[in-house]
Order: sequence, then structure tokens, then C-alpha cells
Amino acid sequence: GFTTQQSEVIVSALVKIMNTNVDMIYKDMVTKVQQEIALQQVMSHIAGVKKDMIILEKSEFSALRSENEKIKLELQQIKKQVMDEITKVRADNKLNLNLEKSRVKELHAQQDRALTQTDRKIDTEVADLKTMLESHKLDNIKYLAGSVFTCLTVALGFYRLWI
Repeated sequence: GFTTQQSEVIVSALVKIMNTNVDMIYKDMVTKVQQEIALQQVMSHIAGVKKDMIILEKSEFSALRSENEKIKLELQQIKKQVMDEITKVRADNKLNLNLEKSRVKELHAQQDRALTQTDRKIDTEVADLKTMLESHKLDNIKYLAGSVFTCLTVALGFYRLWI
């Protein structure tokens, strides 16, 4: 339903639009050579980044290793200090234990001496009491013998008087 002139104008507009679109598409498109150059540039850039990463990684690893070595040395020093402290504490505890043992032994010795002295005093007192008992026994025998002889003398005296 268009006239020839209208059809030609529409077709020429569509051709211009298509050409413009194709030009735009061609502008966005690259040739194989350009694509290979861009690919080479990207690959070289990636290689550079890889090198930088390897360098960073190595420097990071060396920093980590040196830090790890420092920490190991500090840990060994702390371990040595702890072992020294443990040794000191053990030695102090052994010394204190030995001192307490000697104090207990000395206390036992003092108690044994006091017990021995008490036993000696008791033995001495018992011996004194036995001696005193023997002397009182002897005195009682003397008085008894004296009383018996006195009674016998009196009885003999009465007997003589009666006979």
C-alpha cells in the first residue's frame, strides 16, 4: 500500500539503518591480528601478575619463615626459663622437705631424750623408794625384834618372879 517513492524512501532508510548497524558492529569487532595482539598483551600482563605474585609469595613465605623462626627461638627461651624455674622449685621443695625431715628427726630425738630422762628419773625414784622401803622394813624388823625381846624379857621376868 505504499507508493514507489515512499517504498524507496523506507528502503533507503532501512538500508542506512542497516549500514549504520553493520558499521557499529564492525567497529565493535576486531580482526584476527588485533585479537592475537590483544591476547598476547593480556597473556603478558597475566605473566607479569604471576611473576609479581610469585615474588610476593616468596617474600611473604620468607617473612613467615623468619617470623616462625623468631617464634621458635622465643618458645625455646621460654621453655628453658620454665624448665629452670621448675628445677628451682623442685630444689627448693627438696630442701624444704629435707629441712622438715631434719626438724622432725631433731624433735623426735629431743622427745626421745626427754623420755629417756623421764625413764631415768622414774627408775631413780623407784630405786629410792625400794631403798626406803627396805630401810623401813629393816627398821620395822628391828622394832619388832626389840618389842619381841622386850616382851620376852618382861615375860621371863614375871616367870622368874613366879617361880
